[in-house]
Amino acid sequence: MARHILTLNAGSSSLKFALFDAENLNCAASGQIEGLGLAASMSAKDHAEAEIPITGLLKADARINHTEALQAILAFINQRFPGAAISAVGHRVVHGGSGFEAPVVVTADIMRELEALTPFAPLHQPHNLAGIAAGMAAFPEVPQIACFDTAFHRAHPFVQDTFALPRSFYDEGVRRYGFHGLSYEFISQKLAQISPELASGRVIACHLGNGASICAIKNGRSISSTMGFSPLDGLPMGTRCGQIDPAVILYLMDQKGMDAAAISDLLYKQSGLKGLSGITSDMRVLEASQDSRAQEAIDYFTARIRREIGAMAAVLEGVDAIIFSGGIGENGAEIRASILSGLTWLGVEIDAEMNKQGAEVISRTGSKVAALVIRANEELMIAQHTARLMKASL
Repeated sequence: MARHILTLNAGSSSLKFALFDAENLNCAASGQIEGLGLAASMSAKDHAEAEIPITGLLKADARINHTEALQAILAFINQRFPGAAISAVGHRVVHGGSGFEAPVVVTADIMRELEALTPFAPLHQPHNLAGIAAGMAAFPEVPQIACFDTAFHRAHPFVQDTFALPRSFYDEGVRRYGFHGLSYEFISQKLAQISPELASGRVIACHLGNGASICAIKNGRSISSTMGFSPLDGLPMGTRCGQIDPAVILYLMDQKGMDAAAISDLLYKQSGLKGLSGITSDMRVLEASQDSRAQEAIDYFTARIRREIGAMAAVLEGVDAIIFSGGIGENGAEIRASILSGLTWLGVEIDAEMNKQGAEVISRTGSKVAALVIRANEELMIAQHTARLMKASL
């Protein structure tokens, strides 16, 4: 039977998956189940990105959990690839704390350590761990590999890693962790293939999607990130507020009588593009809207990105390349144009036609700063880490 690696990315209401050949890491299929706990639906694509029809795997209006979602994914794999044998399962885990600087094989002890990090990422970590638990239940003899979104940022210098709080808080883990690390690691790897010279220089990578952040990368290593203690910090996102004055939180508590749960719901689920526009968190809908609030939300989004790119240029003491990735970064030509048009002072010159086409390089020939679009592939990054640990354990 052909050996395969299965990757899982468990969210609060979804479970993404991808199936890779364990020998060459070619992706055979990928997809996701959305609407966990509600009316779940499943979609999948083959190696050529063509939609795969799915019938009979989920009942209409199915209300399923992560374990049941994995069972549906495995049923799909058995139907589509009857000769596939899962030899390892790689998982995206949002938080690895200060202790996990690289992917690890999950044991019972490590699972307990990851559970202890839940207070640092309460809206993400439990679902990631539910995915691992589901993988363990389905494949008790197969290694489960945890790949951390924080690991790529663990080499940050102290000044980019701390808050100006009493040092005891830093020592107990209240620090800037940075996230989207698997995406940024892939971007660095891909850029090295496209242009080794740029990859060895000063790069500002923008992961723009429903979750959004910016990372300063020097010689392939992360040295600063807009996300800090949690994935809530930094840029405005689909429903997350991004950077906010801490006194606003005190005001909400003292003057509005809001407790932690209400504030968490406001900042994580009711803010960002959704809150600013009063319409939606979907950038595509906002761009098509004639409502002035939609344009104001977009303007705020792009203005904050330009501001943070400027800050990252200061951290790097210059910039050689700006990279766009994530759903908005990869597909939003007008968003990219709006951002870059305000950065000519940095030396970047956009090629309007290449940008409209979504070309890999969207800066003009001779531009002092290169601008590129690199499609995120966190699943492949997870598969690579999983394959590496498999080989190391032989």
